[in-house]
Amino acid sequence: MATNTDESQQTLTLTSEEAARMIPMGINQFRAAVKAGEIPAVRIGTKIRIPRRRFLAFIDGREEA
Repeated sequence: MATNTDESQQTLTLTSEEAARMIPMGINQFRAAVKAGEIPAVRIGTKIRIPRRRFLAFIDGREEA
């Protein structure tokens, strides 16, 4: 059985650069939106990561816990 995207091959998080490429937004504007709390993100050590499922739900107009 074929799937659209093999979820086991996808990382659970995105970098800011990866997420910004998914929507029409420059990286500086994207980082400002993350810092303002407008885009879901988590800090892991010194890195900011965007949880893939929450981000996709966010850009799809759905809220996901």
